[in-house]
Amino acid sequence: MALLPFYIPGKKRIKVVIAGGGYAGLAALTTLKRFAPDTDITLIDPGDQHLKITHLHETFRYPLSDLQVPFSTLEERFGCRHIKASLAVTDELLRQWQDNRYLAVGDEFIEFDYLVIAMGAESRQAELTENVLTLQHFMQKTGPELLVECLKTNEQNQQIISVVGAGATGIQFLFEIRQFLSGQKINAQLQLIYSGDRVLTQFPQGFDTYVQSCMQDMRIKGVPNARYHGQAGDQIQLEDKETGQLYELPSDLTLLFLGKKQKMVMSANLFGQAVVSKQTLSNIFIAGDCSVYESLGSNVQSAQSAVRKGKLVGRNILRHSGLLAILEPYLHHDIGYVVNLGPVDAVGWLVTEGNIVTGIPALTIKELVEAQYDLLLRGIDTYVV
Repeated sequence: MALLPFYIPGKKRIKVVIAGGGYAGLAALTTLKRFAPDTDITLIDPGDQHLKITHLHETFRYPLSDLQVPFSTLEERFGCRHIKASLAVTDELLRQWQDNRYLAVGDEFIEFDYLVIAMGAESRQAELTENVLTLQHFMQKTGPELLVECLKTNEQNQQIISVVGAGATGIQFLFEIRQFLSGQKINAQLQLIYSGDRVLTQFPQGFDTYVQSCMQDMRIKGVPNARYHGQAGDQIQLEDKETGQLYELPSDLTLLFLGKKQKMVMSANLFGQAVVSKQTLSNIFIAGDCSVYESLGSNVQSAQSAVRKGKLVGRNILRHSGLLAILEPYLHHDIGYVVNLGPVDAVGWLVTEGNIVTGIPALTIKELVEAQYDLLLRGIDTYVV
């Protein structure tokens, strides 16, 4: 058992319920088991496996199973229990759970000492047609399967594939698709449609400069300042952001990456404890994309922030249950971020946002970060607090 500063265990074996088996939920689970292996943990999630969702673009190169970790495997590895169910959350329920220290899942009442809400956020939805794909489709099938199904493989004329959304997800899919099309010698033109005047707007200007250069080299068409309105047949319907004029462009297949939509934004104090109507619920913690911490730490919706919040929550649950009850504030800020541009290129920043790295150095950084998370799922924590 690893040593956790300011944690002196009490005599009682604590019970923890974690709602959500994503990055934050599993970071909390593995942290609890690292510092207190006898913690009784129940994981509630509607799925059968944890999905490394930020890697879905890699299914153009690897099987989907490489990104999945069955909850049954985690049950065996960490001695926890998984219940396949969804958990509705409201402010009233949060207060009720704090008072009662149990919750109902189906016909079962589950007692807990601490509850972790780590249910994440869902993708923004739009009206779908046969030739429109979203991130949800890639959770079920690999990229090659979906493209082969949707494209007219016997078509002699050049087909057009549109990627809507120039955030990290859209950009990573864009370049993976370009590499796949080239490797399979599929006659198709790629176009990137985005509502701003540059791509990756959440990152420094240098990201846009590098990505635009790569797009030009690979003959990927950019369509800036365009809002997506829908798909009709083989035409994508757009609105010029500056003039409001509606227009259409040819698109045989459209991939929508419209960003995340939070089902419920929940407030937490600087220690990760839920705050409802200015009341701190000391035994309920919030982590991941559904959480906004009242602290100086990063509230960016990213896997990095979700993992750091989950780890903090795990540590603070143990401290709160111990004899000292000295909690740790959330102060994490990302020290880097890398966006893949296909299998052999990337762009990112390290230490400071002005320090932009590209190519093999950027790929190396990304692989190291990803290896850290893979080790965490095996119970080996190499993160620096």
